Amino acid sequence: MLEPVNVSLESLNLATLMPMLIAVAGGLIILTIDLIKENLDKSLYVMLTILIIIIDLGSVVGFHGNEKGFFDLMLIDGLSILTQIIILVGSMLFIPLALTSKRFHEYSYPEFFALFLFMLAGLQFMTSSDNLILIFIGLETSSLALYTLIALHNRANSFEASVKYFTMGALAAGFFAMGSAILYGLSGSLELGQIAEALQLRMGESGVLALTIGGAGFLLSAFAFKLSLFPFHTWAPDVYEGASAPLAGYMSIVPKLVAFVVSVRIFEMFIKLNVEWVQTTIIILAVITMTLANIMALVQKDVKRMLAYSSISHAGFVMAAVAIATTKANSAIFLYYGLFMFTNIGAFTMLWVSRHKDKVHHARFDHPYEKFAGMIHIMPMGAVVMALFMLSLAGVPPFSVFWGKVYIMSSAVDSGFIWLAIIMGINSAISAYYYLKLIVYMFLREPTRELNIATVYYNISKPLMTILGLAVFATVATIFYVDPLLEYITHMVKISGY
Repeated sequence: MLEPVNVSLESLNLATLMPMLIAVAGGLIILTIDLIKENLDKSLYVMLTILIIIIDLGSVVGFHGNEKGFFDLMLIDGLSILTQIIILVGSMLFIPLALTSKRFHEYSYPEFFALFLFMLAGLQFMTSSDNLILIFIGLETSSLALYTLIALHNRANSFEASVKYFTMGALAAGFFAMGSAILYGLSGSLELGQIAEALQLRMGESGVLALTIGGAGFLLSAFAFKLSLFPFHTWAPDVYEGASAPLAGYMSIVPKLVAFVVSVRIFEMFIKLNVEWVQTTIIILAVITMTLANIMALVQKDVKRMLAYSSISHAGFVMAAVAIATTKANSAIFLYYGLFMFTNIGAFTMLWVSRHKDKVHHARFDHPYEKFAGMIHIMPMGAVVMALFMLSLAGVPPFSVFWGKVYIMSSAVDSGFIWLAIIMGINSAISAYYYLKLIVYMFLREPTRELNIATVYYNISKPLMTILGLAVFATVATIFYVDPLLEYITHMVKISGY
């Protein structure tokens, strides 16, 4: 008979669970308040959500190195801390947009904010563990909440988007479970460090390499869904179109960054084991994704769908850094998404500014290019701000995303992938066309029809002006802060052993 094992609270290091527990407790508090008193003003829930996120951020910043906890399931290292800082800052940019208008009613539901915090907790669990079970639990927790957040937009294409995302997500979950099962069968463990050690010892055995490649293939397929990589990218434009503009911008940043960090943990394990197939496949997927998405973006008639394909292209760009698998490349992932976050959320927020309930410009799309024609005459400051975001996304120096692209291309050259850096440069040149196309419409075209400004461009509230101001400041001022930011990121990546 097995004797019980005494486990002390100190050895559990429950502090490693604190960031996630804060988010979960916050969601439960919001639901409890709604049960006690219904129909409270949404501004209460917005302020409460922001307060919870700030407390969560404070708990994350309190960690300084690699800490294990909760039966070694939790791992708070440099990668985890960096990721959580970026996703919490991105969340603080997103939530205040709920105060801008009652036009889209999902923000009036307390459940929206509770689900948002539950999604945040799931994302934090994903990035704060090297155990495949906990990563899977975090993945499904965040995904299920996000499916519902999309559907809460309560339009026909929102329901369609939610169902598509759910279906694709279920398939991705199946691939992840199958890949994890194969690795468990080979190693007898679900912890990445122990899996790597077991595979290292068994790699010479017959059939082990083939099974390892199979497990890696299933896991790569699962993350290709989440990162909208070719050929699993087809859901992204429809889901972005169906979601509200702010949520689409948020989806293009936060869940993807978390998936990239988990990809770094998993696939660099295979690369360090000299499973060359994994590195080669990731590079091929990255090149095809960025190229195909750019070509598709060229022919889009809707700005929101263009930005969706743009986000797919950026994901392919960053996936190349995962394949390069050096400290510089991994640092580039965080620099890229830290800068891309402000620019892309800002761009989608400008779609939120120019929203209207009826499709007055196009029978099919909410944000056709024609809608922005002559915007410089109708809303001059809005046109300048949107142009700034487009130039940054195109990688025009000295704006923010330029530095992320240069650093990834530099890491490719340093690792001997000169041809990959050239392809990245060519794709950046291609992407400039569709970004500049919107600028041409805004500055050089006449408005397509006479419309009262109030019917198209709604009053910009102070919260929205604040978010746009922060996004513009980050986009422009980055040139002065890239070096210290990069030093901090590189330090955090190095202490994680990546």
